[in-house]
Amino acid sequence: MEVRVSLTQKVFKILLGLFLFMAGVAHLTWRRTEFLAQVPPWLPLDADLVVLLSGWVEISLGLGLLFLQRTRGAVIGVVTGLFFIAIFPGNISQYVNGISAFRLDTDRARLIRLFFQPVLVAWALWSTGGWTWLKQKAKARSA
Repeated sequence: MEVRVSLTQKVFKILLGLFLFMAGVAHLTWRRTEFLAQVPPWLPLDADLVVLLSGWVEISLGLGLLFLQRTRGAVIGVVTGLFFIAIFPGNISQYVNGISAFRLDTDRARLIRLFFQPVLVAWALWSTGGWTWLKQKAKARSA
């Protein structure tokens, strides 16, 4: 199943790839402390380990978005969307616990940020052709 994307989708895929790559590098370096603020306190793992691992995942996803094409690109888009869903509890935790990080120093700012996570999921699926790929897979299964 080949997935084709428009030039506009490719541009947004590249932008998302660059964003994720840089966010991953930030996890490992200059913004590590701020990313620690997003690790939910109930998570039964060392917070620093979570930040490091999620940083490496973001770097990998960013590189995948930048360099994988067609069907592989659609698959990485789906995986990226799932990653954005998986890290959403960290954003909720930051809001619920009133933790300031990334210049989100009010409850209002932290709440508004929550509404951007679905946008990131949609961005990943749309820009890579992930939605099309998922539809093709579902159609093939039902046939």
